[in-house]
Amino acid sequence: MNKFNFLPEGWNTEKYKITSNEEIEKCANTEKICQGIVEKCDNNYNLHINIGNNIIGIMPREEVEGINIEQNGLPKQNLCTGKVHKFVQFKIKGLNEQHTPILSRKSVQEEAMEAVKKDLEVGDKINGIVKNITPYGAFIEIGGGVVGLAHIEDLSVARIKTPYERLKIGQKVNIVVKCIDRESGKISLSYKENFGTWEENVENFRAGEKVQGIVRETEKNKNGIFIELSPNLVGMAEYKPGFRYGQKIEVYIKKIDYNKRKVKLFII
Repeated sequence: MNKFNFLPEGWNTEKYKITSNEEIEKCANTEKICQGIVEKCDNNYNLHINIGNNIIGIMPREEVEGINIEQNGLPKQNLCTGKVHKFVQFKIKGLNEQHTPILSRKSVQEEAMEAVKKDLEVGDKINGIVKNITPYGAFIEIGGGVVGLAHIEDLSVARIKTPYERLKIGQKVNIVVKCIDRESGKISLSYKENFGTWEENVENFRAGEKVQGIVRETEKNKNGIFIELSPNLVGMAEYKPGFRYGQKIEVYIKKIDYNKRKVKLFII
């Protein structure tokens, strides 16, 4: 069982929600992790957050981030404005003179990062939410505002040109921890385990069948064309000119070599 018990922000919109004014003091005293939705970001880049029961708390700019901060100790402006209308986790630090709850996401993030360094293990299966997608991979939050990277090569066995072919921003996913840097807290993640093993995938196919596939790669030396039968199962057909990446085609399964874990195809 995983020791890392943080949830991504917004994974469960009802979890950590404050339901009464009385609960505010209790949460502050116990340093309980709470969650709310950002209503607005003001001119000073402080966040105004509905923490539940229509109670608005303020998160000062310096409490928005504990990891991605500038030399002045503050997060970039876009990290503040980008959280409007999104769920964030926080701890209640106290009340100001107007009895408005003062919130800190930074303290949650720092606690989650310590848990990453101490409790997270390679091979752990955890929850995540896709926060950003780049040409080289997907940044996935795993809990408490801590984000890891799933490289494009770890999104499926079949090679793809963009992570958008497997994921979308805001998608809830189950992921596997691939690597952890205990010193820096950097995390590498893998998504392809969701699509099953070679053996599990090949069970759905038989030699002599005609099936649909997707062209994924044509070798430069023209020895063959790699064709996706499923995200984690790729076969190879003899090279033929005129096919393009991503093209859907019909293929004939010539042979399945269970020992070498290879599938030979013929393009119809």
